[in-house]
Amino acid sequence: MKRTALSTAGRIWPNATAALLALGFVFPVYWMFGTAFKPTRDIITEDPVWFPFHGTVEHFAAAVHAPHFWALAGNSVVVTLLAVGLSLVIALCGAFALTRMRFKGRRGILLTFMVAQMAPWEVMVISIYLIVRDADLLNSLVPLTCFYTLMVLPFTLLTLRGYVAAVPRELEESAMVDGCSRRQAFRKVVFPLLAPGLMATSLFGFITAWNEFPLVLVLNKEPAAGTLPLWLSQFQSQFGDDWGATMAAASLFAVPILVLFLFLQRKAVGGLTSGAVKG
Repeated sequence: MKRTALSTAGRIWPNATAALLALGFVFPVYWMFGTAFKPTRDIITEDPVWFPFHGTVEHFAAAVHAPHFWALAGNSVVVTLLAVGLSLVIALCGAFALTRMRFKGRRGILLTFMVAQMAPWEVMVISIYLIVRDADLLNSLVPLTCFYTLMVLPFTLLTLRGYVAAVPRELEESAMVDGCSRRQAFRKVVFPLLAPGLMATSLFGFITAWNEFPLVLVLNKEPAAGTLPLWLSQFQSQFGDDWGATMAAASLFAVPILVLFLFLQRKAVGGLTSGAVKG
């Protein structure tokens, strides 16, 4: 009986701590969405209205009708999807080569990607700006796509490398014994097993590219050539102290990431843990 009580008490404290931490992380998100739906009178009142409140969508209407919103949203979607797609293709080929093949310079390549993963991109903003300016590509989506791909690539390759290493080599060899070429064995046997890893890396690559701000601030200064992070940083100055519209704009910016994360969360966790093996 005492052991049962002690074990129950031992489970309560970790669960209570986890619940408090979860509440601390969820509350800002709730407050952002709640403020976006509140009427202005409930936002500026001295007594905060927690719940329930009379919802309104007028702040979202103000956000979506802001100048250049749809153009910048399209830019963000195009640049992010292209960067994630290119990084996945390059990283998958590189991870397969680094895992399945032995060649001179392999460890040096891995070390280079690890250093690139640790290096802060912000220190290279001036150099990147000079390169893009000399190439006459300022206010273009092409350099953004290229540099976003380079930002996402190290993490994607290192994660996929661990996941490819977790796939038994014998499965590929058995397919080749049965008559498949190396390419067919990869496409029919190995690639389907990598789906969770691809989802995990694409999720975190999407978050990185979607939220990136310093590069677009420096390279794309024209109002219609930027992305949503730049638009969001300038939103409050455009609307003054309209906190409802500001929170609505922040909510619209966060919705794609939340939806994607909720859709891929199980695969993402499984992919990251499976990709964390020694390869």
